[in-house]
Amino acid sequence: MGKIIEFSGITLLDIDPDKVLEGAKDELEQVILAGYDKDGELYLASSSRDIGSNLLLLERFKMFLLETEVDQ
Repeated sequence: MGKIIEFSGITLLDIDPDKVLEGAKDELEQVILAGYDKDGELYLASSSRDIGSNLLLLERFKMFLLETEVDQ
């Protein structure tokens, strides 16, 4: 059977959350995890207890997303 190679570029398709989490292991210095749980409720966790640092990180990623152009 052939080898499966994971695509590492930008995609417009959904990716399984477990694959995203697995890909982030051993790569991050600080992390904020935001999403919906299986009941549709908001889920938020962070590796930092510093609220200011967490807000700064969220705002930086918000700007990144707003400035990123993706062809649709």
